Amino acid sequence: MGVLEAPAWLVPAFVRNVVGAGATASPDEIRTVAERLLDRWLSPGREFHNVKHLVEVLVRVDELDAESHEPDLVRLAAWYHGAVFDSAERKTYANKGGEDEAASARLAFDDLVGLGVPEHNAQRVHDLVTALVRHAPNPKDPDCAVLCDADLAMLASEPQRYKAYLHDVRAEYSHVPAADYARARARILRKLLARPSLFSTPLGAGWEEPARQNVEAELQRLEKEIAKHDAEAAAHALVAPDPVEHAAPQDGSAAP
Repeated sequence: MGVLEAPAWLVPAFVRNVVGAGATASPDEIRTVAERLLDRWLSPGREFHNVKHLVEVLVRVDELDAESHEPDLVRLAAWYHGAVFDSAERKTYANKGGEDEAASARLAFDDLVGLGVPEHNAQRVHDLVTALVRHAPNPKDPDCAVLCDADLAMLASEPQRYKAYLHDVRAEYSHVPAADYARARARILRKLLARPSLFSTPLGAGWEEPARQNVEAELQRLEKEIAKHDAEAAAHALVAPDPVEHAAPQDGSAAP
């Protein structure tokens, strides 16, 4: 599947999940919303947070299905978790990628209520999406744990796949200077490694070791890159001309 291609099963799966959540709208109305949502995942500038990522999260939710209490709602939350995205927001990236969970959650609630999903179920999807801001699920909330683990599962990829993931994420933020990107990314990785565990579900626990190995290796590379940037900046500062001296008038009078 190419980055700009969506598998044929996606829209029918969305229809099933919305119907399972209690929608009263017709299948055609639900398909219209699904296609509009897919357009978001297929929009330009999404090198990683695209329809391929959506599919990967849905597949991981399927793997953790036995631990979910309301799987239709979890899958709908997966559909909406990155619906609103803007990689151009550097401040947003420094905290949590370009995903806007709050806006995505509002979109989910409005769409689902509009399709006749009971308000309490729409609110539940809203809350699941919002929980991804911190990826720290309530241990008493298995559905939230399933969604969070599915979204972080990429960290446990085999090395070549993890390398491809890093390439796609960097491409998504290619407009961000290398030094700024390295520092922002390193902050995210340090926060992840400081957690007692990355995954919360019993099945997801099997991803813990490979994920930490990947994240630790990436952080080591980034720290070396940051040190190199800092050394280059320090060297440049030593050889740069004094701006006041450089600006001094040729007649020897004092610079303003």
